[in-house]
Amino acid sequence: MAAKQLDGKVAIVTGAARGMGLEVARRFVSEGARVALTDVRETEGKATAAGLRTAALFAPHDVSSEDSWQAVVDTTVAAFGGIDILINNAGIWRTAPLIEQTADGFDEIIAVNLRGVFLGMRAVAPHMRARGGGSIVNTSSTAGLTGLAEMSAYCAAKWGVRGITKVAAVELGPWGVRVNCIHPGGVDTPMTASLGLSRGPGVAAPVPLGRYGTAADIASLHLFLASEESSWLTGAEISIDGGSMAGRPRS
Repeated sequence: MAAKQLDGKVAIVTGAARGMGLEVARRFVSEGARVALTDVRETEGKATAAGLRTAALFAPHDVSSEDSWQAVVDTTVAAFGGIDILINNAGIWRTAPLIEQTADGFDEIIAVNLRGVFLGMRAVAPHMRARGGGSIVNTSSTAGLTGLAEMSAYCAAKWGVRGITKVAAVELGPWGVRVNCIHPGGVDTPMTASLGLSRGPGVAAPVPLGRYGTAADIASLHLFLASEESSWLTGAEISIDGGSMAGRPRS
């Protein structure tokens, strides 16, 4: 039997109760990892972890909170013995015109989408160093590559993820810790569905590949970045967007 790509590895996946995070957690378990799934959605998260049996646990988690991060790290280390992989996937998406965006609303998006990434990397890095290395994957967005109307807070956070990823890659590289970020484009998830965006199977997308992404598409990239297949890759930014940032196809 061929060795699995993540045999013996321990991962934390944030925002794993549904959507992309859930699919990443499932894929990692299928490749031999033990996974701590975290989310504010406790009912969904517990059900997902239960379905993955002893290879997974669920921890309630507010990624904007230092105390919550410490609790997640402590729980993971106590259960699985260490941490090798962090997938900073949790995020929120809300829109408002710049002149109507409240300071509190701006701060809330920054707290989850950027502060949460910073707190997560800071919390796990010493544990990865103790294991001789590790892999961190931060979720930016195509909104971190361009400006989008009515997304001042979201774009600011996702551009910030790009910058902090570069810094972390430089600082943590000597410890054997790789840090990369991904830029998903339009993906069919419960979050996008809840916002009334039709991105399901068979829906054409205005991108070169002609379709919206799936959670499975994103999980495949996470697996590559978490595994030794990407052992000399750090500080990278990878767009996974059906080609949307390359340009628009003819209508």
